[in-house]
Amino acid sequence: MPSARLILASASPRRRELLAQLGVPFDVMVAEVTEHEAPDSDPRHLVEHNAALKAEWVAARHPDAVVLGADTTVFVGQTVLNKPRDGADARAMLRLLSGRTHTVFTGLAVRCPARNLRLALGVASEVTFKTLDEAVIELYLSRVHPFDKAGGYAIQEHSELIVAGFRGSQTNIVGLPLEETKQILTRAGLLR
Repeated sequence: MPSARLILASASPRRRELLAQLGVPFDVMVAEVTEHEAPDSDPRHLVEHNAALKAEWVAARHPDAVVLGADTTVFVGQTVLNKPRDGADARAMLRLLSGRTHTVFTGLAVRCPARNLRLALGVASEVTFKTLDEAVIELYLSRVHPFDKAGGYAIQEHSELIVAGFRGSQTNIVGLPLEETKQILTRAGLLR
């Protein structure tokens, strides 16, 4: 049986770049869904729900394809930080993260209705921020576009300004944990 076509259900250019590193050909289709983003949500459930929502929306339109959905959020204290709405929101997020350790959660969901395939996986990494003053926050935001990034930052862009260190998967912090993505796609029969 020929292997199924893989579709990434994501608008994220970073996820596209990371998935390409696994060497599996794939198409991209952005799911037209409203993600759950309540700041008081359980972050693990939030990312799993949103990843499944995206994968199921695309899989309903391409039932023979293997669809990969992913969602990432930042969790600090008891608060979920999604993508900032504007510059003031991005500044507030960086102030909240300053001098603290937070967790980055990504949920992965694979769906293929034709094969009755329903897989899910969650990944967590920790990031510790330096103590940031207003000048560093402004410098960082002048160099990085924060509005499509959970928590208002990107570990792969000018992290020397804001990040003291991290534990766990760096690709998870970027938005697609490669080792776990490889595992879930192997379980789906797309990788050996």
